[in-house]
Parts: sequence; structure tokens; C-alpha cells
Amino acid sequence: MPDPTSADGARDDGEDAQDDPATRTFVEHRELLFSIVYNMLGTVADTEDVLQDTWLSWAARSRTRDADRIDHPRAYLVRIAVNKALARHAALSRSRETYVGPWLPEPLVTSRTVAPADAADAAELAESVSMALLVVLETLTPLERAVFVLHEVFGYAHPETAAILGRSPDAVRQLAHRAGRHVQARRPRYRADPHLRRQVTERFAAAVSGGDLRMLLELLAPDVTLWADGGGRAPAAGLSPVHGRDKVARLLAKGTRRAPRALDIRYQRVNGDPSALLFDGESLFAVLVVDLAPDSRQVCGIYFVTNPDKLRHLTPGGRGDTPEPPGRPRPTPGKRNDQ
Repeated sequence: MPDPTSADGARDDGEDAQDDPATRTFVEHRELLFSIVYNMLGTVADTEDVLQDTWLSWAARSRTRDADRIDHPRAYLVRIAVNKALARHAALSRSRETYVGPWLPEPLVTSRTVAPADAADAAELAESVSMALLVVLETLTPLERAVFVLHEVFGYAHPETAAILGRSPDAVRQLAHRAGRHVQARRPRYRADPHLRRQVTERFAAAVSGGDLRMLLELLAPDVTLWADGGGRAPAAGLSPVHGRDKVARLLAKGTRRAPRALDIRYQRVNGDPSALLFDGESLFAVLVVDLAPDSRQVCGIYFVTNPDKLRHLTPGGRGDTPEPPGRPRPTPGKRNDQ
């Protein structure tokens, strides 16, 4: 039975993969599974591993001749993937305890997303995978995060979420209430205009690359926070987030002197937001994502990823190509009526 956990692998298998019902079903739901698990874990490599484990469980179940028929394969696959992601979260938590400096999710290029039905869906989809929201989700317990992702991002009702997690609906409601209150306190919902965000991102990237302190002070909100994730392997801001406009501006202006010269800045959507990818020649040096204060042109959050391990999956095929993660996963909102 062909392994469809990589989209490239599925294409290589050609018609044989399409002729196998189990493979066809898994491929049909792979993008949804990737999106759910990535929002739960925040790493591409671990998400791919969970999908691999999910496929193995699904394939083994499909080969069992006397097994009961699965009436709702989408719900079945989501349940497997979510619970395997929860199991993997424990190991990830232990590794992050020894991580050097701030930990940020692996950037995910989303420039080729499935088009939502309307503008409201587009705003919700962008928020569902935003770097800022993923950072907040890191402060939730694994179960709270799973409930939030399933309910708030993908639209699963509490009874459905309860069936996925093996919990009672009342317990899931309590988890959802705590998670929602926690997220709202740290990440109030608002819709930043994507064109404004693109303009500010371009001005900010130019100011950072040019070491323009005056422009940085103009763009930064007074209470701005900088998260710089180098993982101890690349230039970063230090061992903890940096707060305050003056400190952040001077740190960024100073850091320009340590960065490679003549950086090539390319703009893509990263985790749903207009962002800057900084290249040193053909090598991706950093990903820069900024978050705007509500109803403002000022930057309130800066997410700067330079850890090479977190950029490896974004390596482009050549100049001008759009970097994409393995399997070209695309966030796809859940639809409850077909489970």
C-alpha cells in the first residue's frame, strides 16, 4: 500500500495510489489533518511525523478484513491524528525546557491557500494560523489547545470534540471556556487590513535591514515585544523576549551590523500574514513576521526566526520560487456536516 503522507510520494505512485481506497481517503483529508496537527504542535517536522503515524494506523485498520465498516472516515482520521499529536506533545514539552532562548513556531508559508468562501472566512483563516496566535496557544495546556483549535479554528461542536478526545461534553465546555478566556486576554480579536500589514512589513523590513533607528522608533508601538528565535545556533536577541520601543529599536539597529550584508528581502504570506523572508544569497537567513496593534499602523509584536532547523523546510528550489513545506499543506477549515 503506497505511503501518501508526502504529497510528492503520492504523486510518484501515480495511478496505483489513486486506485487504493485507503490511500485515496487519506490523501483527501491530509491537508485538514496537517492544519489541525500543526496548530496543535507548531512544528512542521513533528506534524509530518504525526501524519505518518496516523497513516500507519489508518492503513493497518483498512487491511483488517473483519473490522467494522468506518462510516465517517474524516472524523476517524481526525480522532487518530489529534490523539497522536497530544501524545507527541509531552516529548516536545520536555525538549523545549532546554531550548536556548525564546521558542517560536516553525514558520509556514501559506501563499497557496485554499480560497475561503468570503472575506470573513479569509480573516478567520488568516488568524487561525497566525504566528501571534500560535505563540499564545503555547501558554495553554495540551488539552486546552486541542479544544481551542478544534472548536474555535475548525468549527467542531463540543460534543464532536468530546468524541475526538474521549472526554465528556461538559468537560470539553469547561476546557473551551478556560482556553477562550486565556486567549482573549492575551490576543484580543481584531482584523488587521492585509494591505496595511504588507505596507508596514515592507517599511519595517527596510528599516531593520538599513539600521534606520529613526524609522524603527516611528514604526514601533511603545509596548512592543520582540521574540527572536535562534535556538542558540544563529544570531538572536538573547535568552528572553525584549520589551519596550527604545530597547527593541536599539537592539534591531545594533543587530544589523551582525547580519549578512546585502540581504535579499522577499515577501510571502507566513502563517497567513504578509511577512518578509530574508535571504543571504540563496540561503534563507531569517523569517520576519510583525503584528500590528489594533486600529494602528504601529508594530506591537515582532517574531524573528533565524534558527536554521526551523527554516530548512522553507528552502526554495531556486530564486523567485515560492518556498513551501513538505507536502504543500494548506489550511482548510473544517465542515461539521460531512463527518
